[in-house]
Formats: sequence, structure tokens, C-alpha cells
Amino acid sequence: STPLPLPQGVIPPRRTLQRVVDGVRDYGNRMGIPTLNGAVHFHPDFVANPLVFAGCVGLIPLDKCFGEPQPGDRIVILGGATGRDGIHGATFSSAELTDTHADEFAHAVQIGNAITQKKTLDVILQARDYTDPTTGEQTCLFNAISDCGAGGFSSAIGEMGEKVGARVTLDTAPLKYDGLTYTEVWISEAQERMPLAVPPQHIDTLKALCDAEDVPFCDLGEFGYTDPETDTPTLQLLWHGTEVGKLAMPFMHDGIPTPTRQAAWPPPAPATPQARGCVAAARSAQTQPPTPGSDLQTLLLQLLAHPNLASKHWIIRQYDHEVQAGSVVKPLVGPAQDGPSDAAVLRPKLDSAAAITLSNGLAPHLSEKATATGLAINGDSYQATLHAIDEAVRNAVCVGADPNRLAILDNFCWPRCDDPYQLGSLVRAAEACYDGALAYQAPFVSGKDSLSNQFTTEDGKLITIPPTLLITALGYMPDATKAVTMDAKAPGHTLLLVGHTTAHLGGAHLLELGFSPDNPDRRIPPVDLTAGPRHAAAVAHLIGQRLVAAAHDCSEGGFLPAAAEMAFAGRIGLDLNLSAVPTPDPANPLPLLAAAFAESPSRYLLEIAPDHLDAALKHLESQGVPYAPLGTFTDTSTLTARTDSLGRVLDTPLDTLRQAWLGTLDW
Repeated sequence: STPLPLPQGVIPPRRTLQRVVDGVRDYGNRMGIPTLNGAVHFHPDFVANPLVFAGCVGLIPLDKCFGEPQPGDRIVILGGATGRDGIHGATFSSAELTDTHADEFAHAVQIGNAITQKKTLDVILQARDYTDPTTGEQTCLFNAISDCGAGGFSSAIGEMGEKVGARVTLDTAPLKYDGLTYTEVWISEAQERMPLAVPPQHIDTLKALCDAEDVPFCDLGEFGYTDPETDTPTLQLLWHGTEVGKLAMPFMHDGIPTPTRQAAWPPPAPATPQARGCVAAARSAQTQPPTPGSDLQTLLLQLLAHPNLASKHWIIRQYDHEVQAGSVVKPLVGPAQDGPSDAAVLRPKLDSAAAITLSNGLAPHLSEKATATGLAINGDSYQATLHAIDEAVRNAVCVGADPNRLAILDNFCWPRCDDPYQLGSLVRAAEACYDGALAYQAPFVSGKDSLSNQFTTEDGKLITIPPTLLITALGYMPDATKAVTMDAKAPGHTLLLVGHTTAHLGGAHLLELGFSPDNPDRRIPPVDLTAGPRHAAAVAHLIGQRLVAAAHDCSEGGFLPAAAEMAFAGRIGLDLNLSAVPTPDPANPLPLLAAAFAESPSRYLLEIAPDHLDAALKHLESQGVPYAPLGTFTDTSTLTARTDSLGRVLDTPLDTLRQAWLGTLDW
């Protein structure tokens, strides 16, 4: 395909992706942190604002979850030195980009050092669990800890000292080089720096731990400063003995005026919607669209090769997902480890069978951009958010998580919300978070946002990203031996599809290929907040009872690509009956392409052995969950499909399907 022209000042997307992967690999691998779960989603309007989400999950003793600086505690900084890198990083990340930003804000990107971070981490853990060699008494050497994120010392110390105040001697901070002003030291966002509130009696012990690990140690001042004139906790900044800043903590935390903005909904309809796809769309637009029913193979191969569905093995194999030895279900599964895992399962404590699951959901292609590009008539961030929550839950359930013990978190990335319609879209997404969390009984435990993701080209054209909300789900499994993977296990097993499929094709990847069936239903399939949790609970019960040999969620691409992935990941053939796909209205059979490629939510593919089939079906029926046996795994090496009216419509070698899936991002 012919590459699309890039706006001036924009790095080619392939180069951006490569360097992002390099950064995650180099830092995570050197830190000794397993990279176990992730996703990559392509959309043409990410071209100037690529989004990168990085998250980390850790364990903490319950008695160490909360801490407060005490008056008299020293402000101790462990880790890296302070430099100009990262100054205005928060400002840069919160502003609309233009073609000149790469030159004007090059200094805003922090320079990381994973080795310094690893050594700092080791010291912090030693200080947290310190045992006095003389008395044998165990104590934590600090009362509170934070990190220097956006704003550097200014936000970290300003937040930690909210109740007690702080006096900061900025000239004692270790610097990467001479010449920094006190303002630069105060707001630099240089990496690997951790502020701690340390009681004076523990200073020497903590410094000895730092010296042993070659970790820089800095005493930056004291918590507990109160303005003698107002008797108010105050932040005071000193530079070589001179006061250069002073602000009352109550004013800093509570005195900021809160703006009131206007939100509007629905957005105006696009004047001339243009269907735009990704790499696969540009490729397929040069060929004659296949005829429905006679060339299902072409559509299936194109969908498997679509960059949103295609294998991310080139990325995954650069990451260490074995370090710490706790990974149970890894990013690639199957006999040859070339099948797409739905979620990760890991045992953080190797002396316990308990495990946690990590999964995610993301559906920016269902947002308002779907309407603007002609891929749907009702693109909406409300439904896009519910689809993301539903997918994150399904992915967790498919590996064995208990849906009653899930916690979720959000990462919002939106265009600038001074536009009332963009703010309206954000409000819709927030409402969906509320409704989805209640329906799935999954609390939001963390989150983040970035609300200025748009780019103005050299000729004044505005490119806004699709409203994007990443949902991450953290689950619990009491017994990791019950974990399930998505690869097919044995011939003779039955493939069940759990959940209804509708004819809605709005936002589906099938339309993004550039192929459109006659009179497609371009509505986005809605998430049923009653059926979704019920389906999750029923499937989780079957997995918990060890009645399921393999489980896979139905999402991007629909049923047929998901079934193909199970077959070629397990190296086991599959024979399907597409006429049996369950639908809310059996009197009106689904169009073939909807049965194969609709992306209806809350659906699961389950592989069930013959001796477990009756028990599984009885449980689904007792819970009022729709299902249908759609096929049988075979001892062949092909995927076949038929319909009652057309007969056989697909007969494709598994190797052909696998190669299509592997090829797109095989860099």
C-alpha cells in the first residue's frame, strides 16, 4: 500500500512504535520487572499524537499502605540527580501540539536510568523491612514516601507536606551539572528521584544502606514548618540561606479557583463522512471486494492481518515476561507459543498458589470518530467505554479470574475539552465508567488523564485523536492451577459460543477493511449491563469447576477470527456451522457476514470436552445465558465453515491463517 503523507514535524508511525517498544524493553528488562500484558491499537488520527500507557502492579504489606510525614522528619531524596531534562514536561504534555514542538520542547523529555531506579528500589525495600542487627527489632526507616512526577519536587513535597508544612533547602539537591537556578531545581521532572519523610534517628542507618548500594542520598530539608506570623503550615523554599519562595499550605491545596466549563451533546453530524481505515484498509482498497458467501477466506485473512488483530509477537518477544519466575499465563500461548493470550496470570508470591490477573480493554474505534469517518451512525464514547470495560472483564474471566473480585482503572486521553462537544464526549465516558463499575461490581482504584491530544499542522488543519479510554482490570485467582489459555486443546471437543450476536456492524473492523456488505446495519452494538455481568459469572463458574479446556473472548474482528485464533494457536482443526450463531431473534437469521464478523459484546468462546458438555450446558441454561454449540475441533489442519443454505463457505489451512496473522507486524 502507498503510505499516507505525514504532516510536517511528525515522526513516521513505524519509527514511533519501534522507539516506544525500545523504551519499554530497555527500562522494564533492566529493572527486572516482567512485562506481561498489553495491547496496540492503530487509528489514522493517532498519527501526530501517539498514546503510550505504561502501568505497574506491586504488592505492599497492609500495615505499610498509609503514611504521613511527622513534624521534624527530614526530607530525604534518594536516587538520581536533578537536571534540566523534564522541565515543563507536564506543561508540554498538557498542550496542543504543533509542527514546531519537536524543536521547542526537546528538553521536556526526561532522561531515564533504569539501573539507578533498580538500586533505589532495592534500598527502599531494605529500609521498609529494616531489622536492627543489635535488637532484632523490625522497623520501617521512613514515615512516608512519594515520587517526583509532574512538577518534580514542587508537587511531591508540596503534597507530602500538606498538613505539616515543609522547609526545603534547594541548594542541597545533587545536580547533574552546574548552572541550574532554584526554579529549575524546584520544578525539574528528572527521573529516579524518591522523596522520603525520615525520622532524624534513622538518617544515619538509611544513609548507610544507600552507601552500600551506591545510591545517592540527599537531605533536602525538614517537614513541620509553620509560619510564625500566621501559625499556618507553610512551604518555605531556601536557596543558600535566602528565602526564595513561601506559600501557605491551605492556600496551595484549597485556594485554586475551579473553572466551570460547558459540555454539549450530541455533537453535530459530519458534513461529508469519509470512511478511513488503517494499514489493512489502504491495502484492501486496491483490490476488488470479495463476494459475500463465496470468498469468506479473503475477508478472514484480511481481518487476521489487520494491525489491530495481527500478532504483536515482534513486540512481545523483546520483553522479559519470565523474570521473577511468577508468570503462569504469558502473552503468547499454545504449543508453539504463538497464540494471542487474553490476559496474564502471575503468582506474585511463589510460596502460594494464589495469583492475580492483568487484562485490558480499549475501543476508540467505537467513539464519535466512528461516525465522523462513516464507520458507524451512532459512534459514542459512552458505548466505547462500556465496550472497553466489558472487554477487560471478559479477558480476565477467560483466563480464570473471579469477576466478583475485579478492580479496574482508567486512562483517559481526549482532545482539548475547551471544545464543548469534546467535553460532552468526556462526560459521556465518565457516566459510562460509573454505570459499568456498578454493573460489574468492579471499583475504580486508580486512573489518569491527558486532555489535550490534538495537533495543528503547518497549514492549520486540526487533527484530533479519537476519544480513547484504556481500561485495565486487576483480578484475583485463589488457585493458579485453574488458569485457562485460549489455544484449542484436543480433537473431538465442542466449541460453544456464549452470548448473542446481532447484525450491528457499526465500528466493526470488517467495515474498516474497505469492504461493505449490502445495506449493513451501521449501528454500534450496545453493551447490555445486565447480560454482560451474568455471562461473566456463568463462564467463570464453568472455568472454576474445570469444565472448560480453553476460553477466548470475542472482540476485534468478531467470532470467526477468534475461532481461527483458537484453532491455529492449538494446531487443531475446527469445523464450524455459522448458521448456529445464537441471535436474539432466531426467526430472523443473521446475515452471513454479521454471523462471522459482527463485534457484539459480552461473548465468549469455550472449548468443552465431551464428558463435561452436559454439565456446562445445564449451568448456562440455569443462569439464563444464551449459548450454542458452533462446531467441533478436529484432527485435521484446516478451518472449515458451512451454513445451512450455502453449504461449505470456508476451507482454509491453519498455516495460511497463522501466517496472515503473523505477517503484518513481523518486523
